[in-house]
Amino acid sequence: MTRRILGQPVRSVAFDVAVAGVVALLAVAAAPTPGGWGASVVGLAMAVALVWRRVRPVAVTAVVGVLAVVQVAFAWGPLPYDVAVLIALYSVVKYADRLRDGIVAGIVAGIGVVLAAVQTPSAVAWYFPAIYYGLVTGAVWLVALNVRTRRLYVLSLEERAATLEREREAEARAAVAEERTRIARELHDVVAHSMAVMIVQADGARYMIDQSPETARHAVRIVADTGRQALEDMRRLVGVLREPGPAGSASGQAAGPDAGATAGGTGATGPDDRGPDRAGAAGGPDAPGLAAEPVHRRPSVAEMPALLDRFRAAGLHVRYTVTGTPGTPGTLPQALELTVYRLVQEALTNALKHAGVGATVEVTLAHAADAVVLVVVDDGRGRPAVTPSPPGGHGLVGMRERVSVYDGSLTAGPRLAGGWQVRVRLPLPSTPVTEVITV
Repeated sequence: MTRRILGQPVRSVAFDVAVAGVVALLAVAAAPTPGGWGASVVGLAMAVALVWRRVRPVAVTAVVGVLAVVQVAFAWGPLPYDVAVLIALYSVVKYADRLRDGIVAGIVAGIGVVLAAVQTPSAVAWYFPAIYYGLVTGAVWLVALNVRTRRLYVLSLEERAATLEREREAEARAAVAEERTRIARELHDVVAHSMAVMIVQADGARYMIDQSPETARHAVRIVADTGRQALEDMRRLVGVLREPGPAGSASGQAAGPDAGATAGGTGATGPDDRGPDRAGAAGGPDAPGLAAEPVHRRPSVAEMPALLDRFRAAGLHVRYTVTGTPGTPGTLPQALELTVYRLVQEALTNALKHAGVGATVEVTLAHAADAVVLVVVDDGRGRPAVTPSPPGGHGLVGMRERVSVYDGSLTAGPRLAGGWQVRVRLPLPSTPVTEVITV
């Protein structure tokens, strides 16, 4: 942290003190002049005033001007320490809040130029020194004006950058909050379903405990497994809904660029179009001909073909590949299946919006022993939309929120061969849920 004195950085104050010291030396050197020590005292007062030239430029200029008038009144003529007048003029033009103060100081300095020229001993007419003093004073004033303009321009750029940064952070927080609300609603459905299953199984165990103890024990085991899974989902839900940390940490371990680069291919868009707007809202594809999902609908991986058919009808050439052993329906937790479904939905929406109609998309869902890996790749060679997508989307933020619920990883970005690629790895829960039985 920069140390400050008189409201200014130490380096600036040290520079001003050095300038004042030089003027003080010139004032002491003026003692042998006709003004004697009186002129030296005036010069020393000017030097002391210059220490505050950044903090109080108008007041310092006024003090230096009054002291210069005293010098003129005693007819001491121009002295070396009068350089303080030029320093004060430079300071008021550069640091004053209003340029009007600098203009007034310039007019007063012009009058002082004439008075100084009249009192200058010279073999030529008085107006020759006046022209010389006027050129020097005018050059100092113009240099100060140029520096002031650049300083205000830099300050405006810094303020604009700070404002844009605050707006970007607020926009990202709003997008995260909206996506968390959506995730909370969907996970609530999962938890509510788990609780309903537990109630049914518990009632069945109560009625069957005398007639069939084995069936009752099996039902109790289902209650325990389902409760553990519901507790894990609830823990993830609470983690997502916690107060967000610093920017960039809300995504947990999810990785990937916040803004995409230019994608290759004839249907690729510019760098600003394939960034945060790369992914659509989690509520469903934002494209013509695609129906929105009902509010309480809980899609699963088994419904993926129907989702792909809707995107095929919208104009994408979608190829779907499943590798590994997915197992029987319901093997994956319902919340995880919902996450996979929504990620595919968002990725295909992006392909339709940015790669265009006619693009080819490869969707690969790989089942491993400890994780589910989803890869969505488009070639970026579709027909571009007639109306470009509006900027400012936050789909990647939402996708990372979904992935971070399961401590997974997400990478998204352009491919060297053209198009865009999204790769997601979702670890499987350590405690499986036993298939529900009917009692």
